[in-house]
Amino acid sequence: MKLKIPSNAKTIIDTLGGAGFEAYVVGGCVRSALMGIEPHDWDICTNAKPDELKKVFAGFETVDFGLKHGTLAVMAGGELFEVTTYRVDGVYADNRHPESVTFTDDLTLDLSRRDFTCNAIAYSEITGLIDPFGGANDIKKKLLRCVGDPDKRFNEDALRIMRGLRFASLCGFSVEETTACSIHQNAFLLKNIAAERIRVELEGMLTGDNVAEVLNEYRDVLTVFMPELGETFDFPQHTKHHCYDVWRHIVHSVEAVEPDALLRMVMLLHDIGKPRAHTTDESGCDHFKGHPMISAELGEAILKRLRFPNEFVADCLLLVEYHDVRYNGSAKQIKRLLQRLGEKNTMRLFKVQRADTAAQSDYLRREKYAAVDLAEKQAKEIIEADQCFRLKDLAINGNDLIKAGVPEGRTVGDLLHLLLDEVIEDRLPNEKQALLNKAKEMHNSK
Repeated sequence: MKLKIPSNAKTIIDTLGGAGFEAYVVGGCVRSALMGIEPHDWDICTNAKPDELKKVFAGFETVDFGLKHGTLAVMAGGELFEVTTYRVDGVYADNRHPESVTFTDDLTLDLSRRDFTCNAIAYSEITGLIDPFGGANDIKKKLLRCVGDPDKRFNEDALRIMRGLRFASLCGFSVEETTACSIHQNAFLLKNIAAERIRVELEGMLTGDNVAEVLNEYRDVLTVFMPELGETFDFPQHTKHHCYDVWRHIVHSVEAVEPDALLRMVMLLHDIGKPRAHTTDESGCDHFKGHPMISAELGEAILKRLRFPNEFVADCLLLVEYHDVRYNGSAKQIKRLLQRLGEKNTMRLFKVQRADTAAQSDYLRREKYAAVDLAEKQAKEIIEADQCFRLKDLAINGNDLIKAGVPEGRTVGDLLHLLLDEVIEDRLPNEKQALLNKAKEMHNSK
């Protein structure tokens, strides 16, 4: 099998070869190429030692990316490539990083330290695939299998557990039985991993096509860093609106929304407050009043714990808080929604609500979809017609009020909000003079 290596990567490989060294593309780029996916990055490994790398690439722009661990970043054709010396890792004391590395001339030894067989493959146009652990065959079978002893691999670097779940979700791989058992047994080691690293793998996992299977099979792994999820496991919903327990409803809703990290996180969190909001009436019907706010509170703790960016957290919690809003067909209600959520999040909300409905029972499903469709149609019409639903849409601003005699300070802002309410409720036209007259009336009545 011949893989197409980009010319800039070939320049580096040829430079190493011309200096008498071996050079291969290795790891994820080979995996992607074998799967027919265009690799984002091409990593290169070689038997050239770090000091030899510096000499070989003396005429190139380089960055000492991690030279003590054998990695030199080399610029070729405007692209940066990581070139790493074959190595054997020493003891992993923190379940994440080796305390030392030993450089070697043996490519197979280098491949043997890697996480999964699908990533332990090297390739060059001269020798073809170097695949001592059967990774190419595992890729064909869509099987995720650790290189060697899974317990050892996960104890070396516990983040590999989340990497495995990400691969399973994004690539549609099933996890080999011994590897799967080891993931469950060693999940607790994720407590030793930085939250930011877990967050990156979690986002990737959530955006995969195979996310539902992973969420169901490895839910215990997620509770290591998101223990709040555990309350939803097997929690029944005795109501005609639902046909799944809380966790399975959540999983189906995650799968139903488009593979966007924010939207899928919203679906993962939107109902986690249900167990704490649960009540049962005299007829045996379950109710979960107030669960959106409880879900948002629990979600905030999770998102901050995992160090998600502030904007992501704010948008996610807003959508969780509003996911259960019921529409009454009023355009005024949609203006209020646009005022509170903004255009982008309002459009996201409609996607969230459709996914939520898709994961419920058939009861009133058509009517629920119709209500969301109407709300979306109204929102688009309001936006396209430049109707007023924000302070900046008002025909006047704070300076206009000050010129009209309103003293500077909090009063100006309060009046503007009151005027916006009047306009949204159609009690006042969005016209400058009408707004000024109403502002004077409001101010003088105080």
